[in-house]
Amino acid sequence: MAASNWTMPHPSTFILLGIPGLEAAHVWISIPFCFVYILSLLGNSLLLAVIKTDPKLHEPMYLFLSMLALADLVVSTTTVPKTLCIFWFRDWAIHTNACLAQMYLLHSLSTMESGFILAMAFDRYIAICNPLRHSAVLTNRAIAKIGLGVVMRGAVLLGPHPFLLKQLPYCRTHVISHTYCEFMTLVKLACVDTTVMRAYGLVIAFLTGGLDLLLIVLSYVMILWAVFRLPSKEVRRKSLGTCGSHVCVMLVFYIPAFFSFFSHRFGHVAPHVHILIANMYLLFPPMMNPIIYGVRTLGIRQRAFHLLGIKPA
Repeated sequence: MAASNWTMPHPSTFILLGIPGLEAAHVWISIPFCFVYILSLLGNSLLLAVIKTDPKLHEPMYLFLSMLALADLVVSTTTVPKTLCIFWFRDWAIHTNACLAQMYLLHSLSTMESGFILAMAFDRYIAICNPLRHSAVLTNRAIAKIGLGVVMRGAVLLGPHPFLLKQLPYCRTHVISHTYCEFMTLVKLACVDTTVMRAYGLVIAFLTGGLDLLLIVLSYVMILWAVFRLPSKEVRRKSLGTCGSHVCVMLVFYIPAFFSFFSHRFGHVAPHVHILIANMYLLFPPMMNPIIYGVRTLGIRQRAFHLLGIKPA
């Protein structure tokens, strides 16, 4: 492509190639992308409507879940429409400012998603390990503060990313072999030493997603310790059952996220495999979260049927 021969150090436009090596299959690949995106929009919108309209679901766990659903809606909408334009219309060009905005929204919202999952783990920890203080600790005011803190953390910690990237000279190529603008992908295009910036990105990643996962694991170790000290098998089963949905959501989010993160920085994965995994990390959790809670939570399932005018079997 002629775009690969540009020599302007500060381009006004980047070129997103989609999935290199699979260009001939872009139209076919777009079908599951579009299907999953539509399911994500419908599922998360329905989940938000269910939680909003049912007072019984105005509990900390479901309020944090509604925040996660809202973040899921925005993060998938940040990337998928442009990806589909690449697949369908070969609309490869993206303005530099739009690219940096997409990158910032993607990473800051992903950090917020991780924070909301941590908040849900904290809720389960209080509910099981100290149930008598659950309502006193997680008041509406406390929930609002936690939600605001999660949003501010993602917004502030990722704030320097677009400004740092805009200062880099891109004199090698302005072609991005990806479906969206991603921090490390843009860093690798620069024609100067980016060791410090790579280290900075790594530190931010471990201070957000890495620390969140560590705290979630710690909370579940303490939950399991408390549950297995309960005298009744039935009580233990019910206590563990209340955590089942959250554990599924956590695994769906973190497994593809960390696979994409480590393969990008340390692995030697084929480019098209890495890009597909990276897209799965953005598409799969937003689709699965409403399904997981809809299947496993009777209150959400019944309210969803009511809103849709369906009589449950």
